[in-house]
Amino acid sequence: MAKDQVFSDYTETIPGTPVKFDMVAIESGTYHLGSPPEEIGHQQEESPQVQVRVPSLWMGRHEVTWAEYHEYMKLCGIFETFAEEGLRKVTQDNQVDAVTAPSKLYEPGFTYGSDGDPDPRQPAVSMSQYAAKQYTKWLSLLTGEFYRLPSEAEWEYVCRAGTTTAYSFGDDPQLLTEYAWVYDNSEDRYATSKVGQLKPNPWGLFDMHGNVWEWTLDAFDARHYSKFADRAVDCGKITNWPTELYPRVLRGGSWYTEEASNCRSASRLESDDDQWRTSDPSFPQSPWWFASEEGLTIGFRIVRPKNPPPRKEWGKYWDADLKHIKQDVDLRVFQEGRGAWGVVDKRLPEAIKQLDSRK
Repeated sequence: MAKDQVFSDYTETIPGTPVKFDMVAIESGTYHLGSPPEEIGHQQEESPQVQVRVPSLWMGRHEVTWAEYHEYMKLCGIFETFAEEGLRKVTQDNQVDAVTAPSKLYEPGFTYGSDGDPDPRQPAVSMSQYAAKQYTKWLSLLTGEFYRLPSEAEWEYVCRAGTTTAYSFGDDPQLLTEYAWVYDNSEDRYATSKVGQLKPNPWGLFDMHGNVWEWTLDAFDARHYSKFADRAVDCGKITNWPTELYPRVLRGGSWYTEEASNCRSASRLESDDDQWRTSDPSFPQSPWWFASEEGLTIGFRIVRPKNPPPRKEWGKYWDADLKHIKQDVDLRVFQEGRGAWGVVDKRLPEAIKQLDSRK
């Protein structure tokens, strides 16, 4: 479809695959980020509330699923084959469009469930923020559109969907299981549930509460909102760009959440990368995967701004933002042979097709 002609919902097919995903058009608006002190479950880091102006964007109707994420994961073997055959080499001139592909999972049965075979409609889980950002880079370079993680302010704006209550459906936590997969209604007490099965929020997005915690771009700072008190601020100005590996902000609650208040629209979760990699036996530990039970509650969804920044600024949203993340990736890929990297562009699907035809 001609997505630039009209601002409306659309369905995109990942080039070279049969996999589709839905994007919901969200009009610009102003709202109050955070929660008032009288809200049940309110935490100090959710205040003071800040008036934020959010520009128009599209956001994923669902969390990124295994059907979608597996197409990205396949790059590891594909890039390895390209390297072995001297095809599509990464050079100084094209490395800006190079993407790292995650290493294979240590124990698929642990991440996917006892049968080792996830439902393609379940949210993908256990990825680091870096891996989620590289996914958005891969998708962007394939499609030619600018996809990225949402900022914390964008995420809450879409979750609230014009409401000012604790949840997008009101203040009654007894209604949570009608809209969210949490501990009380998760299907097998040890896994995510398929996306889109429960009620959506007022703007038509599913699983904004529960199912998996969702990555945002922001670093966590309990006092960040206070820097913007008593004045309206543009969404891009309030984004708290990370300078440390963690804590960073996740939103929404998960299938393992027992306390309903942790699924409120304003609720924030601090990442703890060291804790979430406790079961990773290698050094350096994987820059792509969390090898822990907590990792099974971590996922993400994507946004596409209606008016994207200049192309030269896109890498800020996609690539490693700390020197040691890049060093860990380089060590894993180039010295240990775990994971891979390669150039992604609109010609990649045809190159993969030609590779497959030779097998």
